[in-house]
Amino acid sequence: MERVDCYQFQIEDFFYESSHVLKNQILRLKKQDWTCLIGQSGVGKTTLLRCLLGLDRQSTLRSTSSFSYMAQTDLLLPWAKVIENVVLGERLRGQTRNYTKALEILTKVGLQEFTNFYPHQLSIGMRQRVALARTLMEDRKIVLMDEPFAALDAKTRCELQEYAVTALKGKTVLLVTHDISEVIRLSNQIYILKGFPAEATLVTEPHIQTILEQIPAPRAIHDLHLWQEASAFLSSLYS
Repeated sequence: MERVDCYQFQIEDFFYESSHVLKNQILRLKKQDWTCLIGQSGVGKTTLLRCLLGLDRQSTLRSTSSFSYMAQTDLLLPWAKVIENVVLGERLRGQTRNYTKALEILTKVGLQEFTNFYPHQLSIGMRQRVALARTLMEDRKIVLMDEPFAALDAKTRCELQEYAVTALKGKTVLLVTHDISEVIRLSNQIYILKGFPAEATLVTEPHIQTILEQIPAPRAIHDLHLWQEASAFLSSLYS
């Protein structure tokens, strides 16, 4: 069921062997905004994402016409050049590869001079830009991202976050992360996943909502007091 202002998804009870991992629940993603899903390591964030995608054996496979996916690792094919990695989805679907569009996207992420390079010739940050370009190439309404910036140094992480916010303008994004600063910098709404079995709860604390609603993303770290308050509150949710 879809409401006017959000996409609504039913997450079914999920069991791994004899363990009840995820509760039956509803997840609502605000349209054309960034939703961050946080939680302790191992709580089931990636499992929830895979359930949304229908990639788990207990999930119902969803239509891929609305989703694109960016994983924590770049998942580039090592034997394929950069531009071939970007058009991989079209190749797998047997479609004509739109190299003009791919080059336009690579230009937007600053890799126009590296189209004929192989992944091993690129830095980690550049590889993640290729992965982002491949995600953008799919041009889906909803983009699911599983800690895509976690392995990057601070400078590259900030650069890629800014690329992503600009490039995904108008898309509905669900970002799975454990990085509180990333949540404060990018999100328009926040879910925290906790418990056993795990359940996603929407964060509605007024002070946090004021930050998310009044300061556009990507938010610069210019008000240390504000960031310290927000970080302390969100961190307390883990306890």
